[in-house]
Amino acid sequence: MNALMKFTGTDSYVASDDLMMAVNAAVTLERPLLIKGEPGTGKTMLAVEVAKSLGRPLFQWHVKSTSKAQQGLYEYDAVSRLRDSQLGEDKVHDIANYIVRGPLWEAFEAETPSVVLIDEVDKADIEFPNDLLRELDRMEFYVYETRKLVKAKHRPVIIITSNNEKELPDAFLRRCFFHYIRFPDRDTMTQIVDVHYPGVKTMLLREALEVFFEIRDVPGLKKKPSTSELLDWLKLLMAEDISPDVLRSQDERKIIPPLAGALLKNEQDVHLFERLVFMSRRAR
Repeated sequence: MNALMKFTGTDSYVASDDLMMAVNAAVTLERPLLIKGEPGTGKTMLAVEVAKSLGRPLFQWHVKSTSKAQQGLYEYDAVSRLRDSQLGEDKVHDIANYIVRGPLWEAFEAETPSVVLIDEVDKADIEFPNDLLRELDRMEFYVYETRKLVKAKHRPVIIITSNNEKELPDAFLRRCFFHYIRFPDRDTMTQIVDVHYPGVKTMLLREALEVFFEIRDVPGLKKKPSTSELLDWLKLLMAEDISPDVLRSQDERKIIPPLAGALLKNEQDVHLFERLVFMSRRAR
């Protein structure tokens, strides 16, 4: 990979030096990049921004609990073929008309190098990653219905995300370059906010970050607020023109910050936060 092909981040995505190095290492090694990290830390958006930065087309495969590895390659639409045969359609005689290409096939046959996102690979069955090993290694697969071998014209950059919902097989991990996106610290979070809301008032951002990280530090939370939820909250605070003074209010009747439904997503976490803040204020 020459210097012009290196990922250096984009104007709309704050990437750490370690993350940029990880992307470029995966491209150099010609291995999939496996990205883990808390939900809301920008794992999915990384693939979008890498494609934008390198000027490559992006093919996305969002994995569900019911997804099968075969769907990333292709699917045979037998139902449509049966319907067309009943209607007497001429195209029914060519089975190729009923082969639906998956994102990997699209990427393999793209005229230019591309980026493939396999998003939330850990949602699927435990065998799902192993079922893709050969295709990701050899960059080819066989279409049995048409007896056709599909080989990649250009090796795509493959970015795979995981939320750690289940362990991934060792054989799969051996073939990936791994990077864990750490949750942004206060300075990095300020940069991220500045990208999305360059006009946010300094005092509002300072107090909002204070509250945000205070909530994240509460022990025992079922769901810690993420970067995307902070951005949602700030958008609401600006839309309602909430004063920074309101966020640091010591009024015992206002324990929960305004519009906190953007940050705290279940009643257990709301009650826990209320108790801890109340106890902290009583102890002063």
